Amino acid sequence: MEMGKQRRNAMIGIAAVGVLLTTGLSACEQKQPIGEVKKEAPAVAAPSEPPTEVAKQEMPVAETETTLMAPVSSAGRAANDEGVSHAKQGHWDVAEGYFKKAIEADPKLAEAQFNLGVAMDQLGKHDEARAAFEKATQLAPENTRITESPVLKKHTST
Repeated sequence: MEMGKQRRNAMIGIAAVGVLLTTGLSACEQKQPIGEVKKEAPAVAAPSEPPTEVAKQEMPVAETETTLMAPVSSAGRAANDEGVSHAKQGHWDVAEGYFKKAIEADPKLAEAQFNLGVAMDQLGKHDEARAAFEKATQLAPENTRITESPVLKKHTST
């Protein structure tokens, strides 16, 4: 009984997110100041249900690029994670600003450096992308999610 209730609540949450997305009520489109955007826990689908082929096809281009979340302990985590959120929506110019804020808050945050490189790549700023990727590699040479990334290799291989 309890599992059925959880599943129903998850489905209601997914439907609510779909309504918000299709009606254009995201914080970005409302142009609300960052401080006024209310954060809610994301709806989670039941793990036994794989994504449908239709969902994969509708995935924004930004989803295909890898952006990385920051460690919980980082002072730049909030800004980086906000940048990742904008990147997933394809708002690369906005994401760039958040990644720069994250780096300012935590200059050793390799994930933000990497994400800045991805944003620069998406914006066609390839020299800046290369510099950000090289810095990310210097900060985290053992992080294979960074060092083995195809977009990083595209900019750093000779």
